[in-house]
Amino acid sequence: MRMYDLIEKKKHGGTLTDEEIREMIALYTDGTIPDYQMSALMMAIYFQGMTDAETFTLTEAMAKSGDTVCLDRFGDRSVDKHSTGGVGDKTTLIVAPIVAAAGGIVAKMSGRGLGHTGGTVDKLESFPGFRTSLPPQEFADQAERVGLAVIGQSANLAPADKKLYALRDVTATVDSLPLIASSIMSKKLAAGTRSIVLDVKCGSGAFMRTPEDATRLAETMVRIGIAHGRNTAAVITNMDIPLGHAIGNAMEVTEAIEVLRGGGPDDLRTVCLTLATRMIALSCKKSIDEARTIAEDCLYGGKAYAKFCEWIEAQGGDASYAKDPALFGRAAHTGEVCAEAGGYLSACNAELIGTAAMILGAGRQTKDSVIDLRAGILLLKKPGDPVEKGEVIARLFTERADTLDAAADTVRAALTFSETAVEKQPLIFAVIDNHAVFSKEEPTP
Repeated sequence: MRMYDLIEKKKHGGTLTDEEIREMIALYTDGTIPDYQMSALMMAIYFQGMTDAETFTLTEAMAKSGDTVCLDRFGDRSVDKHSTGGVGDKTTLIVAPIVAAAGGIVAKMSGRGLGHTGGTVDKLESFPGFRTSLPPQEFADQAERVGLAVIGQSANLAPADKKLYALRDVTATVDSLPLIASSIMSKKLAAGTRSIVLDVKCGSGAFMRTPEDATRLAETMVRIGIAHGRNTAAVITNMDIPLGHAIGNAMEVTEAIEVLRGGGPDDLRTVCLTLATRMIALSCKKSIDEARTIAEDCLYGGKAYAKFCEWIEAQGGDASYAKDPALFGRAAHTGEVCAEAGGYLSACNAELIGTAAMILGAGRQTKDSVIDLRAGILLLKKPGDPVEKGEVIARLFTERADTLDAAADTVRAALTFSETAVEKQPLIFAVIDNHAVFSKEEPTP
């Protein structure tokens, strides 16, 4: 195989064979194919696209390029949720205990935050002693014993994807649907879970800006999952607005605990129950109505909160923080953003809010940045809410006083006001079910 020939073929809209794709990924992973040739192929794919068959094979080849996790002992009960990234997205902290309490096995690898999006692993490290790395046998044993284990991604999980993503990031080829779908799903396949629910975000705080683009990505990923024998579904959720009120690691953990105790913001609870319902339906072989009832019983009956405490303790975390979130403490310095006029909050740009939280220290500007676990933003108003002149819209928290002014300016830039009432946006746009059938699903608080 000559890489030149593959570039030429794809440049003219040709279809790469399974053998060509598998050999290409193997040779790129081991360093035989240079970055400049792979860059050329990625650009050809960006313009010419890939067939479903090509995308399926590319995903499989990347999944098998390094370590894989075997969870066959759990059968269909093993279930994972993947979010495409957002602001204030602490759903794993709520959904995973609900599903585990319902009988699913959530054995999950999660990532860290970068830029304006938060990472589950960072949030979990708010608990003193929590171990985000476990040996494979201990990881599987805890999943079986507790029903839940969440760790950071293995360094050698889908290494071909890591190399390709780094290359795409600097060659303007990130936003290619087959490359995005194969990147996400290669890690899900390598992680070994039999059932997968995808939380595909859309809006200002997400990579996919419109419901239509998010739906195309979700349908592709669901088809990839089904083609590789995984029970797969996707939920299209709104990330035009931060999810919940808290943005920042320890603050988001506190808000997640509020939801698990039966309180918390309605929008966060609604999205979590929808995701948990789909995960229970796939992993426990229940109808959607049965799964919804089970999810609500686990949440409102206290089983999910008890499972959360058990999980934190099992992974070495100080569970007293789960019982008394005040132990997390608050950052040394605070600031406020107030409404400059009365009326209604009409829009809240999630990406800018996430950027403001990053400025305060809650996120990473580079992979080597050190996170301030107590830093963040508390949004007191959501689009559609009435506001009075001078009313506090957001509170800022940081250990670095010199970041408050820049963060406050960024929050102000994210907010749009109106003299008249505006209609509240939907939280959930659609669900792609296990047969890749597009269906509407109205959320209920």
